[in-house]
Amino acid sequence: MEIMNYSSSTSGFILLGISSNPHLQKPLFAIFLNMYLVTLVGNVLIILAIHSDSRLHTPMYFFLSNLSFMDICFTTVVVPKMLVNFLSETKSISYVGCLIQMYFFMAFGNTDSYLLASMAIDRLVAICSPLHYDVVMNPQRCLLMLLVSCTISHLHSMLHVLLISRLSFCASHVIKHFFCDTQPVLKLSCSDTSSNQILLMTETLAVIVSPFLCILFSYLRIIITVLRIPSAVGKWKAFSTCGSHLTVVVLFYGSVIYVYFRPLSVYSVVKDRVATLMYTVVTPMLNPFIYSLRNKTMKTSLRKLRLKIHS
Repeated sequence: MEIMNYSSSTSGFILLGISSNPHLQKPLFAIFLNMYLVTLVGNVLIILAIHSDSRLHTPMYFFLSNLSFMDICFTTVVVPKMLVNFLSETKSISYVGCLIQMYFFMAFGNTDSYLLASMAIDRLVAICSPLHYDVVMNPQRCLLMLLVSCTISHLHSMLHVLLISRLSFCASHVIKHFFCDTQPVLKLSCSDTSSNQILLMTETLAVIVSPFLCILFSYLRIIITVLRIPSAVGKWKAFSTCGSHLTVVVLFYGSVIYVYFRPLSVYSVVKDRVATLMYTVVTPMLNPFIYSLRNKTMKTSLRKLRLKIHS
């Protein structure tokens, strides 16, 4: 049998999707369409509420509005194509389309992690050095942190995609996933992927773990500072400002670490699909609820926004 090479721009892949059961395609389409719409509406409302209320023009909400925007971009890279494939018999994606999806998925996903680290730094300065907060977290520094986050993430994505574009894909072109993720695509290659694996476990480790370590260090400092506060009310008030952020960090990093920091040899299709759904679909959908339900200022701003829209 002739072995076909799928590394050219004229070839494509088949995305196996979440389930191959034909009876589940329309129900899954309805479920994920609703989740996607909730994600879009929720995050757009967060952005509009922050920009329309001058009380929310602070570093914390600056990063939150950008996190909401990145969540919209992040989930849009994956979900619309997944929805189309639910109703399509071919479920195909072009070779170039696959690389583009992979690039933006990694870029927006990594930017998310750096924004979460920036928010942790913001909480660290607010709780540990409140008198210097306005000086340290000035608008220029916040903008610089955002630009650095985007730049590092896009350079990381470009490096990965360039290395993958040099691989050959022989015989099977069926990706056992619902989008073009790194591990499932590498599994199809008949080229030597050792350089990709080394990059995945070193450079990727540095890019993803660096903001995670920053978050851990920030919260370690926060905990030490809060424990020194004499009153229980003061401790609770300090910790309550971090609750929403910590919840998002656990949801995002828990699933990311599970998916990406394991050798290719122990890759599991079903488990990875579930874990990937957590940070690509579920977390971006839940973020607006997590950041607004226990935040009185945000809830007030959302009510004002709703009145403006109705009027």
